[in-house]
Amino acid sequence: MLDKIKIVKPEDIENRSMEIITGELNGRTWPEPEFSIVKRCIHTSADFEYADNLCFSENAAQIGVEALRRGAHIVTDTRMAWSGINKKRLASYGGEAHCFMSDEDVAKEAKERGCTRAAICMERGAKLPGEVIFAIGNAPTALIRLYEMIQEGTIRPALIIGAPVGFVNVVESKELIMETNVPFIVPKGRKGGSNIAATICNAMLYQS
Repeated sequence: MLDKIKIVKPEDIENRSMEIITGELNGRTWPEPEFSIVKRCIHTSADFEYADNLCFSENAAQIGVEALRRGAHIVTDTRMAWSGINKKRLASYGGEAHCFMSDEDVAKEAKERGCTRAAICMERGAKLPGEVIFAIGNAPTALIRLYEMIQEGTIRPALIIGAPVGFVNVVESKELIMETNVPFIVPKGRKGGSNIAATICNAMLYQS
């Protein structure tokens, strides 16, 4: 088996992976920056279904890139997504990544109100100054709370990355976000995850 292993320099592995992905897409392309997002989601997951299930509202990816260039904040619903975002690149544009899930007062308020910490975190994110991109990779309740605040007129996100993964209210919460007039990037169906949410953020950061 060793004779089948191709030696690739560490610095060339990602480029080689992207070449393989592009080849296996068999000529399918998207306008940039959507194409980079699609390829990076496939690269992260080794799942070519992202070529079919990623849904972009009109100009959503470019809107996200421009918001990041202006120093937009990114709010995530998990520490894993927060950890995966290139914060050095984000900071170079004046932005910052936030995750409030571990804050003690968030847990306390969620318990008192009988809701999830993720919902409270969205409310905290809504209070940040300037433009905010919400990158959701786990909690449908985060998307549901964002939808409610959009309907109330208390928030206008620059972009919502709606990528919770799982079975309970995942599909329904994504569909709610896709009904709003807010720019969105959503992998339809049950697939997603914190790694996908972070990957989409980074794909836009590398374009900016």
